[in-house]
Amino acid sequence: MPIRVDIDVMLARRKMSVGELADRVGITPANLAVLKNGRAKAVRFTTLAALCEALDCQPGDLLRWEAQEAADL
Repeated sequence: MPIRVDIDVMLARRKMSVGELADRVGITPANLAVLKNGRAKAVRFTTLAALCEALDCQPGDLLRWEAQEAADL
């Protein structure tokens, strides 16, 4: 999938654990891990907004698009 999730980058910058972020956002650490590892098929805007608030960042700091190479398709 060409959408990459950079939650781990923001966690490192904020020196925050997955558990702490999950508590602040109001989701389970397991669900946050699914999102963080790029296995989620969707994310609610309310969850994205809560992540941005907890990490003091913009959605573009958490999600980015990467072009796929022809071999990846």
